[in-house]
Amino acid sequence: MATWDDVRRIVADLPEVDTKMSWGHLMWRVKGKGFVWERPLGKKDCADLGDDAPDGEILGVRVLDEGAKQALIADDPSIYFTIPHFDGYPAVLVRLDEIDVEELIEVVTGAWLDRAPKKLAAAYLEEHPLGS
Repeated sequence: MATWDDVRRIVADLPEVDTKMSWGHLMWRVKGKGFVWERPLGKKDCADLGDDAPDGEILGVRVLDEGAKQALIADDPSIYFTIPHFDGYPAVLVRLDEIDVEELIEVVTGAWLDRAPKKLAAAYLEEHPLGS
């Protein structure tokens, strides 16, 4: 089970990350591009999800594309889900109380790598090869 402290620790270990308030919630950005954010469910989201609406903390995570989003959801729908608001948008929602910290590190870092400038991402990968 991951927490907001885990999210803050993970993003603090990534280069050139800043924070901004967006729609009243915290968003983490790299070079001005958001990659993860707090995303509590609103009334419409809960109505859209019905009985499947989770109660816990929700993290929004940018993904490479719609295919990556659908693959995450298909792989583990107990962790990953979406709402109609994100239809056609490359982002997935993550139940923090269901994801373990190692997997959270993987998805947050992947989101950062997707949004970071190519040179910054390449420099990061030189020091932190994937899978290590």
